Amino acid sequence: MENPQQQQRQPLMKSRFRRVCVFCGSSPGKNPNYQHAAVQLGKQLVERNIDLVYGGGSIGLMGLISQAVYDGGRHVLGVIPKTLMPREITGETVGEVRAVSGMHQRKAEMARQADAFIALPGGYGTLEELLEVITWAQLGIHDKPVGLLNVDGYYNSLLSFIDKAVDEGFVTPAARHIIVSAHTAHELMCKLEDYEAEHSGVASKLSWEMEQQLGYTIKSDISR
Repeated sequence: MENPQQQQRQPLMKSRFRRVCVFCGSSPGKNPNYQHAAVQLGKQLVERNIDLVYGGGSIGLMGLISQAVYDGGRHVLGVIPKTLMPREITGETVGEVRAVSGMHQRKAEMARQADAFIALPGGYGTLEELLEVITWAQLGIHDKPVGLLNVDGYYNSLLSFIDKAVDEGFVTPAARHIIVSAHTAHELMCKLEDYEAEHSGVASKLSWEMEQQLGYTIKSDISR
């Protein structure tokens, strides 16, 4: 069985992270390499004794990574708005599923629970989640690493756009450093382990009063 083997290997891998948040598509994508990458990332988390927090879906890349982490014996926390449960959960779910009231609360809870963030290939929702945690890092709200698993160059256009924004003076070189990218799960995890924040701390360690006034439920320990 896989579990005993994983348990034997686990003490050999030590990570700075207890739990990683993964943003990814609720679709599998047309390229089988996207699906393979989701499974490989799940195995990397298992080997490093890292738990998973993700969007709670049981389909697409969400389902693949959550199953891989769960099969490896690590804890899986899925955070999903109640209104999306019929759409993103089909059949059996794995691990712990935490239902929340809406998208803002979902992102806040995932961020609060995680020590780092990784984006697999995905669509609008994945990009929106990714760019928000990058913005939080730019402002100094958190120092948690943010990684892109750039499978088969899926995120090349996004990275080119951000480089253009740096050239045009809309993103600072230090803020560009926030995004850590790699083509394989192993390479990305190694880079994230070595990451050191270089942001200017414009709003360092905010207590989130502004977000709470806007109706968000973000808690102060997102920045832990």
